[in-house]
Amino acid sequence: MPDTHDVTQSALLLLKEMIKNACVNDLTADSGHEVRNADTLERFFAGSGARVQRFEPHPGRVSIAFTVEGSDPSAEPLTLLGHTDVVPVDEAKWSVDPFAAEEIDGRIYGRGSTDMLYITAAMAAVTREVAFSDTPPRGTLTFVGCADEEARGGLGAGWLAKHAGEAFSWRNCLSEEGGSHLPVADGSDALVVVVGEKGAAQRRLHIHGDAGHGSTPYGRESTVALISEVARRVVALEPEVRADELWEGYVRAFRFDPDTERALIDGHNYAALDDLARYSHAMSHLTVAPTVLRAGSAINVLPSAAYLELDIRPLPGQTQEEIDDLLRTALGDLADRVEIEHLITEDATVSPASGPLYDALVATLEEFFPGVPVVPTIAAGGSDLRFGRRKGGVGYGFALHRRGNTLGTVLDLLHSHDEYVEVEDVELTTLAYRSLVRRFLGA
Repeated sequence: MPDTHDVTQSALLLLKEMIKNACVNDLTADSGHEVRNADTLERFFAGSGARVQRFEPHPGRVSIAFTVEGSDPSAEPLTLLGHTDVVPVDEAKWSVDPFAAEEIDGRIYGRGSTDMLYITAAMAAVTREVAFSDTPPRGTLTFVGCADEEARGGLGAGWLAKHAGEAFSWRNCLSEEGGSHLPVADGSDALVVVVGEKGAAQRRLHIHGDAGHGSTPYGRESTVALISEVARRVVALEPEVRADELWEGYVRAFRFDPDTERALIDGHNYAALDDLARYSHAMSHLTVAPTVLRAGSAINVLPSAAYLELDIRPLPGQTQEEIDDLLRTALGDLADRVEIEHLITEDATVSPASGPLYDALVATLEEFFPGVPVVPTIAAGGSDLRFGRRKGGVGYGFALHRRGNTLGTVLDLLHSHDEYVEVEDVELTTLAYRSLVRRFLGA
C-alpha cells in the first residue's frame, strides 16, 4: 500500500492534471467535456482492481465510478461524490493561466482548484489506495467523478440517481465542502461540517404593458416602468429569520457577548460576522435575488412584455406555495398583473447531525484538531449530495483546511478570479479522507 507521502503526492498530481483538462461547464449541454477528466481518472485507477462504470447521457458528458467491494455485505457502504466540471472564467481578470495549474508559494492556481477538484482528487487518491490494498474494506467504497454539477447535475449526479440509481450505494455520501474554521470571537477554534443545503425556487415574473412606436409614448402604459416597479418591490422583500437549532448552534459557536449573540439569533447585526455576514444571512433566511431582466429588442419600439428572473433559495421546510404567497404579498396591487412562472424548483435537503457517518466525521476532525468543536451548517448553494438525501441516504460536505483558513476565506475562493487551493489543504483533505475511510469502513 502507498505510504502517506505517496497518497498526498498522487492527489496533488491528479489535481493539476484535472485543472489542465479544462472541463468548463457553461450550463449548456454541449459544454463540460468531462470525458477528459473521466479518461484521466480511468488511467489513474489502471491496475487497481476497482470496478469501473462509465455513464454518458450526452456526448462528452461522462461520469465515472470506481467501486472497491467490501468483505462484509452487512457493513455500511460509503460513496464519495466528487465533481469534475468547472465554471467558466474571464481570463482577462486572471493574473495567471486559469488552466495551467501553476504552483506558486504553496498554492495551486486554476479554475476549479477549490470548487471542487482538490476534494475530488483526494477522494480518488484514497479510493485507489484502498483498491490496491491486499485487504479489502469491510464496507464497500465507491468514488464517483460526476459531470455537470455546476449546472445542477442534470447530466451528472441527477441523471445517475434517476437512470442508474442501483449502480452504487447512495446510503452514505460525502462531497463538498467542509472542514474550514470559524473565526471565534475569543480566539479559539471551531470546525464546520455541512449537513444540508438550501433548495431552489427559481421564478420568472412576466408583466405586460402597451406596445407602440418609441416616438409617441404619451398616454401609453410603460412596460419598462412596470417591470422596474416589480423589481423594486421584490428587492424590498425581507423574509423573516429562521432561528432553528442549526442557526442557533452556528451563532453560539462564535462565542460572542450575550447581546450580540441574541441579536444574531433574532436576525439582526450580521455585520458582527464580518466576511461571513452574507453567508450567515443566507443560512438563516429565504433569499430572493433578482438576477435577469429583459424588456424590448429595438430602441424605437415600446415593448409590450418584460420579465424578471429571481434566484430564490428556500431553507428546509419552506414550500414552493409559501414562496409564491410571499411574492404576491410583496407585489401588492401589482400581484394580479404579474404572471409567476416556475423554473427550477427543488426542496432543500438536510441530514441529521448524528448517526454512524456523522460520528465518524467528528472523530476524524478530532484526530487532526483535538478538542476543537464541530459545527453543523447549511450550505447556501447546491451540491450533488441532495440526490443521495432524496434517495433516503445521508450526505455531508467534508474536507479539511489548515487553522488559518476560515469559512469566509474558502467561500471567497469559489468561482473567483485567480482561484487557488493551498497545497497544505490538499494534503490535509487527503489524509482526512484516508483516516475517515479507515474508521468508517474498516479499510
